[in-house]
Amino acid sequence: MSVEARRRTRLDPGVFRLPVERIRAGWYTDAYFNFTRQLLQESGRHPHVTMQVFQKKQSVLGGIDEAIAVLKLCSGDWDALEVRALHEGDEIAPMETVLTIEGDYSLFTHLETVYLGCMARRTLIMRNVREVVEAAQGKPILFFPARHDHWLVQTGDGWAAHVAGAIGVSTDAQASWWGGRGVGTVPHGLIAAFGGDTVEASLAFADRFADEMNVTVLVDFENDSVRTALEVADALGDRLWGVRLDTSERMVDRALWEDMGDFPPAGVNEVLIRRVRDALGEAGHEHVKIVASGGFDALKIRHFEALGSPVDAYGVGSSLVRGANDFTADVVLLDGQPAAKAGRRWRPNPRLEPVD
Repeated sequence: MSVEARRRTRLDPGVFRLPVERIRAGWYTDAYFNFTRQLLQESGRHPHVTMQVFQKKQSVLGGIDEAIAVLKLCSGDWDALEVRALHEGDEIAPMETVLTIEGDYSLFTHLETVYLGCMARRTLIMRNVREVVEAAQGKPILFFPARHDHWLVQTGDGWAAHVAGAIGVSTDAQASWWGGRGVGTVPHGLIAAFGGDTVEASLAFADRFADEMNVTVLVDFENDSVRTALEVADALGDRLWGVRLDTSERMVDRALWEDMGDFPPAGVNEVLIRRVRDALGEAGHEHVKIVASGGFDALKIRHFEALGSPVDAYGVGSSLVRGANDFTADVVLLDGQPAAKAGRRWRPNPRLEPVD
């Protein structure tokens, strides 16, 4: 099933493993919404409202299925609500309505904090990943920010990255909502465990895992990426899928020491990529892919692509969880009549689809 077809079918609410009773009780809710619900219920007031949700950027919608799951499982009565929404991965414009909830306000007052947070987080990931995917012009993007954020966000973030176009994620949790697996490379820690011998670590890794995955090896352990890449390629032969360059932005690879002065030499730069590519080609290892990582974002990827850099895939980490993409919810209609606060108004959107 294609990503496009998959995102037209909403994720089952059970996927999210929501702490339903705590959400219903208002545990994760801004206190003033809890007070509002309590007052409406105790006074017997049941205003029929239309709630409208939007954000202010050109973006890519994420978290909408999770938001719907919150409403389905944690509202006072889902069947009494009429909900219309866009889909995961939809391109959205500033101020465009992405979700409407119509019904007795006391049934869902307590959920605003939670469903807005779902959309804010996942849309941030969607937008950031889509930006680097477009910058890479068809080259694979590997989603590597797991270590830069709390583990609890991994599952939904991985799904958002997947829908936005990332070709791989680094943890099984990130891949769990579509039944995938995390991907990775021979890590620095394993190389250290083999006494700093990248070749020996890679051989052991390939012996165990080459039948299960594409073997990719980090080659910057000794800060000599050209030499290490060649040694690994010679040792592994056809079992080596790719090498990953991850030189620290505070270091200059040994392959560039004689050339400093004509370009910024630190970290993973375009000249280093070409040195590794040329060396592998001259040694008969044209099949070996090059994965570039370390401080990459959309701007850096666009720069590499503009130079025609022979990168085969980009590993992108912390930049994908930075920034904000906040959503706002407003009561805009009361009993079908305008009721929005000053500066807001009812913005009907024909793209919204009814939610069963």
